[in-house]
Amino acid sequence: MTAAPGRANSTIGRVVVLLGAPGAGKGTQAQVLSQKLGLAHVATGDLFRAAVRDGTPLGVTAKGFMDRGELVPDSVTIEMLLERLAKPDAEAGILLDGFPRNTAQAGVLDEALAAKGGRVDIAPFIEVPEADLVARLGGRWICRAQGHPYHELTKKPAQPGVCDVDGSELYQRDDDKPETVKARLRQQLGALDQVVSYYRDHGVLAGVDGRVDIDKVTSDLLEVIVPAIQSKG
Repeated sequence: MTAAPGRANSTIGRVVVLLGAPGAGKGTQAQVLSQKLGLAHVATGDLFRAAVRDGTPLGVTAKGFMDRGELVPDSVTIEMLLERLAKPDAEAGILLDGFPRNTAQAGVLDEALAAKGGRVDIAPFIEVPEADLVARLGGRWICRAQGHPYHELTKKPAQPGVCDVDGSELYQRDDDKPETVKARLRQQLGALDQVVSYYRDHGVLAGVDGRVDIDKVTSDLLEVIVPAIQSKG
């Protein structure tokens, strides 16, 4: 991938949009990357909760929509993001986790950043095949007594179907069953594919293999992110 050209006198810090399907490890990588890169980790859910808790004007507006069971408009979300960019700890920039979720949001984000002299510097995409995602998301089991968690891939019990801690039966919640996970994923992957295409068309997408171990994924992400954000003038 060719790094985006630098921008002199930008009033916006670096902007990294981390992409990945549920189960790809995006949340874990976002926390690690934000620390290593000195970028503020920004998840829209956290923004909403903080704004509502603090009673900011945008928080009051967002709460009104949420109380009515309505989606918070993209314009309000973008304003929250821009406010977040203005905070001291985001001077170097932000790493967006969970936004944009569709191409309409991606377009609104680009317009808002451009109005401030900024843009998305890079959109790294953690690529994991659907079958692997289903295996990761659909392999969770919990014990009936205390809810101790297990996973078919990463944390197997010593005795199949039995909790190591209290000996109770392990069961799988409906939301964790593979058929449920697969149906939910298909809905989410369609929108993600469109966002991925959007950033590919804009020349800032960089895919990395999300099937390798966590440290390798982190290393690969840094290899594509660092040159892109260092190129910013």
